[in-house]
Amino acid sequence: MTTTDTHCPYCSLQCGMRLGAERGGAVQILERPEFPVNRGALCGKGRTAAAVLSPAARLTVPLVRDGRRGRLREASWPEALDRVAQGLRRTAQRHGRDAVGVFGGGGLTNEKAYLLGKFARVVLRTANIDYNGRFCMSSAAAAHKAAFGLDRGLPFPLADIARTGCVILVGGNPAETMPPALRYFRELRENGGRLIVIDPRRTRTAELADLHLRPVPGTDLALALGMLHLVIAEGLVDEEFVSTRTRGFEPATASAMAHWPERVERLTGVSVPAMREAVRMFAQAETGMVLTARGAEQHSKGTDTVGAWINLCLAVGKAGRPGSGYGCLTGQGNGQGGREHGQKADQLPGYRSIEDPAARAHIAEVWGIDPDELPGPGRSAYELLDTAGQDGGIRALLLMGSNPVVSAPRAGHVAERLRELDFLAVSDVVLSETARLADVVLPSAQWAEETGTTTNLEGRVILRQAALTPPQGVRTDLHVLRELAAGLGVDKGFPEDPEEAFEELRRACAGGPADYAGISYQRIRAEDGVFWPCPDEHHPGTPRLFLDRFATPDGRARFAAVSHRPSAEEPDDEYPVYLTTGRVVSQYQSGAQTRRVPELNEAAPGPFVELHPHLAQRLGVTDGELLTVRSRRGRAVAPARVTDAIRPDTVFMPFHWDGAGRANSLTNPALDPVSRMPEFKVCAVSVERAAAS
Repeated sequence: MTTTDTHCPYCSLQCGMRLGAERGGAVQILERPEFPVNRGALCGKGRTAAAVLSPAARLTVPLVRDGRRGRLREASWPEALDRVAQGLRRTAQRHGRDAVGVFGGGGLTNEKAYLLGKFARVVLRTANIDYNGRFCMSSAAAAHKAAFGLDRGLPFPLADIARTGCVILVGGNPAETMPPALRYFRELRENGGRLIVIDPRRTRTAELADLHLRPVPGTDLALALGMLHLVIAEGLVDEEFVSTRTRGFEPATASAMAHWPERVERLTGVSVPAMREAVRMFAQAETGMVLTARGAEQHSKGTDTVGAWINLCLAVGKAGRPGSGYGCLTGQGNGQGGREHGQKADQLPGYRSIEDPAARAHIAEVWGIDPDELPGPGRSAYELLDTAGQDGGIRALLLMGSNPVVSAPRAGHVAERLRELDFLAVSDVVLSETARLADVVLPSAQWAEETGTTTNLEGRVILRQAALTPPQGVRTDLHVLRELAAGLGVDKGFPEDPEEAFEELRRACAGGPADYAGISYQRIRAEDGVFWPCPDEHHPGTPRLFLDRFATPDGRARFAAVSHRPSAEEPDDEYPVYLTTGRVVSQYQSGAQTRRVPELNEAAPGPFVELHPHLAQRLGVTDGELLTVRSRRGRAVAPARVTDAIRPDTVFMPFHWDGAGRANSLTNPALDPVSRMPEFKVCAVSVERAAAS
């Protein structure tokens, strides 16, 4: 048996694993205990990741559609690539360059994300490129950058969590979303640290907590402001830290003092004594961290919400010091690197702003073009999809590694918009729900069949190494981009070799906020990953940011002057219940891959509606009975799961499935004004027995 050290294809932990392969035999997933992030532990998704490598579970030949109403049929690669090039060229000629869109994914390697952004801006010359990471942690990124001058999911290694004094975890459930990370929270408790979990549901993670606060969905911002009020009122502010390492405390104080505890109790449902206990637990610990996840961020006020939790860290001096800080638990496998290198509408490689003249000049020089040839910022992910097929919007779309028919908010509307496109091409591993709508489907190689880097939630750049040869009819996404560029008249600059692409990425991001210039494949292999920024080959990398100064011009962190406001949609007489959404441990994101694994389907076979016994009694529904959930955007039907782990005013649905139980048929696309993050985590719904529908 030959073995290859590599990494799991799923969440942002990017757990180390070892692939064992015998000639003509099945692939085995083996533990890799020396990799420091997961220390050999794998969740069920990681242990079964090889199942999707089977030809029976995936695409192995290109598909094309003849005519608007024709069926997808098998085609050769030359025919399929020619169809894509013609479709993109024809649209640009008829409607202008910005009528062509590109939509990427947070699971693409850094090399793919980099060349996809370059393809959009150099070959297609379109401004309209974005990616599904906009739906992941864009609000946290915006707040992190505003406060500290630089965004990296965790500004410290994951292992530091086990050694801090107190963690406040807001809207995260790592027991189900990234199970190997839960050991750090258990070790935190074993080491005498305290864990505060803030979540409307009593999740498996919340059951581990010393204190669990259960706010009304959409009120995390008010809760953070109320807790800051108590910090100020009880004399718990770290005056020296605030005066020497921050700016903007006075406006933040004024806002917090308008959110007195009794007002916040009315808004959130969290009692004043519980708030006071949390504040004292956090402020009096020698070190501490606030960690947010999608529950706090996927709101139309997500940036302000994260900013308010960062304020709490700054006020008590728990940032920019060993064992302390604010961090975001990134979701997708390359959610961090995916947004750093150019597939986001407003960014160029190295986390540079596309509107910065110096950044444009640097990237243009690397790419061998005039800076004026670079387009400006384009539409954000939902706005891009919302314009599809309309005058003034995109008329053709190249989509790589994403499944918005299941994962986008107001998903039914998004599917309708994609059907109205003049041309849709999808590159994916499987025939996803989105791929089924395409004019051309390109079968892509998978994580075990291609080499490339990703950047995990700590900012650790790691290397997935190819262990297998793809099936005969499958190509890599880098091959696709090279061939399409050539077909559209650009013969150079799109290498198929990932290491060659990474070497160019290093030059492109050199000197930028996310500086990978000193990182090489050789170093990654030798060091179990390298933390950025790493500006040269003699630099050790940066596991911990901000210890000496923050990345702002004057080195000081910034408080955010923010105030509570209601969610974009609150319950009323017609839609009287809150809906919140999330994940379950045995499925991942839109389920396009995990729903093809029998073991995972057995553990999580389909959608459900979690509701409190009091609500179930009012509806006259029993466990397992079908429920109809309606919002102003759509309807979903799924079995009831009755539990007192959820608030009586709230229902929960996982979002991994299409069809009648598609949770994102219901969700609200209201956008955060800064991050353009949709409000996935709260909307107003009605709930009734399906038989009564």
